[in-house]
Amino acid sequence: MADLVANARRFATLAHQRIDHRRKYSKQPYDVHLKAVAQIVASVSDDPEMLAAAWLHDVVEDTPATLEELEREFGPGVAGLVKELTDVSRPGDGNRSARKAIDRAHLAAASPRAKTIKLADLCDNARDICAADPHFARVYLREMAALLEVLGDGDARLMRRARRIHGECQAALQPLPEAADHAPTELSEQQAAQLRAVWRQMNTFTVRDLARPLPSLDVSQPAPQATGIMAEKGWTLIGLRRNGMIAGYMLAGDSGSETCAQRLRHIEPEQILDNSAPLSAMVHVLTHHDYAFVRALGQIGGVLSRADLEQPIGRMWLFGMITLMDMDFSDRIRKRWPEGEWQDLLSEGRLEKARLLQAERGRRGHLAELLDCLQLSDKATILMEDPEQMAQWGFASKRAAQARLRDLESLRNHLAHSQDIVSHHWHQIARMTQRFEEALLDYMAPEDGRRPFATR
Repeated sequence: MADLVANARRFATLAHQRIDHRRKYSKQPYDVHLKAVAQIVASVSDDPEMLAAAWLHDVVEDTPATLEELEREFGPGVAGLVKELTDVSRPGDGNRSARKAIDRAHLAAASPRAKTIKLADLCDNARDICAADPHFARVYLREMAALLEVLGDGDARLMRRARRIHGECQAALQPLPEAADHAPTELSEQQAAQLRAVWRQMNTFTVRDLARPLPSLDVSQPAPQATGIMAEKGWTLIGLRRNGMIAGYMLAGDSGSETCAQRLRHIEPEQILDNSAPLSAMVHVLTHHDYAFVRALGQIGGVLSRADLEQPIGRMWLFGMITLMDMDFSDRIRKRWPEGEWQDLLSEGRLEKARLLQAERGRRGHLAELLDCLQLSDKATILMEDPEQMAQWGFASKRAAQARLRDLESLRNHLAHSQDIVSHHWHQIARMTQRFEEALLDYMAPEDGRRPFATR
């Protein structure tokens, strides 16, 4: 069983390294945190599955790995623990407070073993956050206190340790200076109309536009016959019916049993999407699972995998998000440098390229501001000069912003040239989708129940 822990350590380390995942404040490789959590768990337990899950606890949320992949690599015990530790809320579930309440309820129902790992995670995160970011620490400590109330089944020693760390961090925080309450700045009517148009167009796409019909057989069918049909048709999975309804599925590689019923894989509730669900919900499910299943009129009839986002509608939807980001960058620059001072932050070469494009548009009868002729990377370079703007976009440093920008430019180029986006850019797609669901929800129309467009 020692190999289980070693393999989990290697898997987790490589998964986080591939996306250059680092600790937000220290910029250390992310496996520094994973090692710390595993060591804290090891101080109270020698359970190999718990130690493996401690190394793997963030791979489903933060890397392209799925729960099914973990089950194939490490078995259902380890995958089950990671599932209990993985947030289940979706960005569309509401604000941070609402989402945290959903995830807290999920943890409340977790096993004592999973709760012990979560206590270790809280212990390591609390010290790191409180030492580096007193502002966010206040939010984190409130959320930590709420989590501790539902983690009582975890190891008692780690519970005492977590409460002690929480108290020490709380005591170390200094009072914040009073700050003026700045109301959000309204966008112009033209800008608001443009943003609403793009956002509404994006939200006309739903999972029904990408879902494939799910072929199915009755669970009583002989498994070899089902395998033969799948091989003949080139299907990777097939639905299994019981009493006329989809009860689960089987994969082409499943073997070792005589009937389909013996190979049945259950469909988890979080894998099921209504056919009217937005594509962002599809991305969320497929970040955690290999497949999502689409329901219409109360019955499952469709299936989705990551590859389905390669379809034209999926690519159009991704382009829409990048377009919204470009528009948002322009608006932020206008608000931050209203007199055009931003030009001092770009090289003369980049400005000259923008001037040439502006002149070409003018010759075609399309008048455009110089700012609108900049490349997305140019706009990001400008915003990187303002720490507040970087923080609003979730960047802790210029290095982090530059790395994210390189990923975004690569994704955009792959989209533009009809190249594979899923194999190379799933993590970027998932991160961008979550970012827009959380931070750009303001771009919904006021009549849809959202507040008017505003800068943050």
